[in-house]
Amino acid sequence: MIDSIIFDLDGTLWDTTHIGAQFWSEAASNYHLPVQVTGDQLKGLYGLPVDIIAKKLFPDAAKEVLQAIMRESSEKQCQYLEKEGGILFPRLLETLNELKKNYRLFIVSNCEEGYIQSFIKVNQLEGYFEDFEYPGRTGLSKADNIRIVIDRNQLNNPVYVGDTALDAASAKEADIPFVYARYGFGHVEKFDDVIDSLNELNQLSLLKD
Repeated sequence: MIDSIIFDLDGTLWDTTHIGAQFWSEAASNYHLPVQVTGDQLKGLYGLPVDIIAKKLFPDAAKEVLQAIMRESSEKQCQYLEKEGGILFPRLLETLNELKKNYRLFIVSNCEEGYIQSFIKVNQLEGYFEDFEYPGRTGLSKADNIRIVIDRNQLNNPVYVGDTALDAASAKEADIPFVYARYGFGHVEKFDDVIDSLNELNQLSLLKD
């Protein structure tokens, strides 16, 4: 029986690509890179580690410039999101309220310092998620961060919910079932179960078995 749910964030719980595009573009212009990043671009990249996203957006930039752009865009984005928030996927709060009655809830996302915290703070979700992890703190892969959350919280039968092929691969590497959020940004071929909206989690057969 599944006892806990670990969520991806971008493309699974909310969408901040329109905001991210703005701050990536502004940071790039500060370093004389005439690149206009779009939300659609980011939807194809979110879920990857931030350093890989930066390299794909600005392939000709020097390493130190990429690091500066990442740092600047991340800081400004978190400051904005903490106050203004992003776009929550439909029925998020309703779904979390139902899920927390029967499952322990967690987040593992490939993001920088402050990003998950901004999501939790602006949406007043402090009482929903017991723990979270991310490479901005650990420097580790998503699979390793999933394992950290499992071990740290002594989870017996967790499931991972995400929207990208990397999410699916990370869940497999961490040896836990994967639920594909098909409404998100990515495309996944192999999964243990699938949802087309968040509230479908409440009736998912994988969670009932």
